[in-house]
Amino acid sequence: MAKLDLDWLGVFVEVYRTHSVSLAAERLGLAQASASIALNKLRRHFDDRLFTRTSQGMLPTPRAELIYPELLEALQRIEKARGRPGRFAPLEAQRHFRIGMTDISELVLLPTLINHLQAAAPGVTVEAEKISPDSRRQLEAGEVDIAVGFTPDLEAGFYQQALFAQNFVCLASLDHPRVRIKPTRRAFCAEGHLVVSASGTGHSIVDKVLARHGVERRVVLRVPSFLGVARIVAQTELLVIVPRLLGTALAAQERVRLLEPPVPLPAYKVKQHWHERFNADPGNQWLRQTMAALFASLSAGAAAAR
Repeated sequence: MAKLDLDWLGVFVEVYRTHSVSLAAERLGLAQASASIALNKLRRHFDDRLFTRTSQGMLPTPRAELIYPELLEALQRIEKARGRPGRFAPLEAQRHFRIGMTDISELVLLPTLINHLQAAAPGVTVEAEKISPDSRRQLEAGEVDIAVGFTPDLEAGFYQQALFAQNFVCLASLDHPRVRIKPTRRAFCAEGHLVVSASGTGHSIVDKVLARHGVERRVVLRVPSFLGVARIVAQTELLVIVPRLLGTALAAQERVRLLEPPVPLPAYKVKQHWHERFNADPGNQWLRQTMAALFASLSAGAAAAR
């Protein structure tokens, strides 16, 4: 008999513990005949009687005593694998999360998240990974736990949850000699513009909407991220279009003002994305719930979707 049935292991362990086939069957919820059949199959499998009837009950043979620890450990490991994953306890947890983020999320969301974790989950650490065309593969491989931002490339094939809604504003220097209120189309087009070329995000929607309205920016400078735009705008006469939440944060740091763009620009939703492989992981679930609780209040209407 090459195969060893898992149910037989349960019978073996209970007979070893109780010294009784009938008690073993009762504990396992089996008919005594079924337990006896399983024991006989075990005897043939190991070519040993395993248990001998005595005045003290069914006592193990030397072979049974030898294999009992190994079979018990194997059974326990299998039962553990069958069971539900353990609850994630943030106060006791020691875990490193990797979060794919746009540079906007780094500036706007990361400080709030880290401050919360320091109090609620002091053993949890975070590594921010830049959203890129490789983010899909990283989520699938588990190299990144979740990805957060305005990332249409991750809409298909991943679980997603909207965290909050955003729209766009224009930033200008407080010292700008010409632009102090909402610019007209002509004034907007006449000024020099800074444009952020961020791969893997959906902010190219601004170009499409402006083109649809017949508005063409005179691009003087292109940069790869939003990280330095406030300093550049504060010290030049360039204009830049940024998400409103980012613009508000930057206006508190640099000498820039928020202006409404000359044409209406679309709103969008910042979402968190994750792969179905990790949907049931307790730690991943906790991280997603934490992100939703921290940032859903930034706008109304955040909703979960698949």
